Amino acid sequence: MRYLRGLYQARRRNLERMADVVAGSDYQRMHHMLSASDWEHAGVVRQVAVEAQAHFPRGGRALIIDESGFAKKGECSAGVARQWNGRMGKVDNCQIGVFAALAHGETACLIDAELFLPKAWVAHSERCIEAGIPEEARIYRSKAEIALGLIRRARRNGLSFDWVAADGGYGHLPWFLTELDDDGERFLIEVHSDQRVYLQDPAPTVLQRHGKGRAPTRPVTEVPSEIVTAWATAQPPGAWRRMKLRDGEKGEVVADFLTRRLFVWDGKAMRASHWHLLVRREMGGDKLKFCLSNAKPSASLRQLVTMQASRHFVERAFEDAKSACGMADYQVRGWLAWHHHMALVLVAHLFLAKERLALRDSHRFLSCLDIVAMLRHKLPPKIGSDDDLVHSIAQRHRRRFQATKQRYEQQGITPPASFGALI
Repeated sequence: MRYLRGLYQARRRNLERMADVVAGSDYQRMHHMLSASDWEHAGVVRQVAVEAQAHFPRGGRALIIDESGFAKKGECSAGVARQWNGRMGKVDNCQIGVFAALAHGETACLIDAELFLPKAWVAHSERCIEAGIPEEARIYRSKAEIALGLIRRARRNGLSFDWVAADGGYGHLPWFLTELDDDGERFLIEVHSDQRVYLQDPAPTVLQRHGKGRAPTRPVTEVPSEIVTAWATAQPPGAWRRMKLRDGEKGEVVADFLTRRLFVWDGKAMRASHWHLLVRREMGGDKLKFCLSNAKPSASLRQLVTMQASRHFVERAFEDAKSACGMADYQVRGWLAWHHHMALVLVAHLFLAKERLALRDSHRFLSCLDIVAMLRHKLPPKIGSDDDLVHSIAQRHRRRFQATKQRYEQQGITPPASFGALI
């Protein structure tokens, strides 16, 4: 409870700042709770999903998969490496988490999270041991494999949702879409602009062997494919339909859309998939987004547009979790501490989402930061007197002294005697 209060009360949500402002808190106890205590974060995450589902109406629920990067210095934090950080828009030294969010209408709530472990970490067992990564987690799984695991775990935990949404980082992998389709999951997932499609069934076949040599095993087709960008730009203006997505603070959000049923084939399978292609064109520009969906053949353009528009709200969920719940402010290195922190951030974010849902009809513009401002005003502060202030500063000095002493001892040097007088 004190850690959760710290996520709301502190301006910076690292352990030291949280211990400075939360009444009754102790830095060492909070550090132990986060980094060493064996409470089951998976059970907390399951409960978050159950409660989020209970507050979202049936029908129109989406499970959205996305990832987020957390910039880090050094090489000791679990999973840290030079990799693409979408938050920064560049390759950076960071950790990457894969997240699942439950969305309905204009509200999304983060419900699950898992840390991505790069191949360089898996190949270095000593490094994994130092970061506290359990043996069963020391195997390489791509972000898409983690994402598929999150989706299947949500189903095993009894979560009810109507479709899965994700960006092109997952949609460009044919096996990921096939696995979802085989699982019976409805999806609408973005694909890259160079995605190849077939306007007719390619009807892949394996050629008969003629003469000597090894018999062919790979299927082929004589039907030509097209790149989605070339197909979309060749369509006449009248083929596009302008549709409203939502009401925003800057007015109505609208875009142009184009859809067609077509075939997708990866060049390996013995049959092609017959899916929807949805193309979105932003107003006042030529920027295009492409999505594939295995929705029912009778699915309307409005249904497909609603499914595509749901992805916008996971970005807002990340913004709220980082600005209002301190998702990115942690200063811990271990695998367990990362998952403990994220589980408690999910709890904090769930509370904010529930409050906004309860008040959406009477207070449409109520934001997560508004609720946090009220909590900071109402929750008891740690410093209420001069004595409290002196005690808080003294505790901070003791922590700094212990950290400094440890560094001197690592260098084989005795700390200066004057350091003791500081505390």
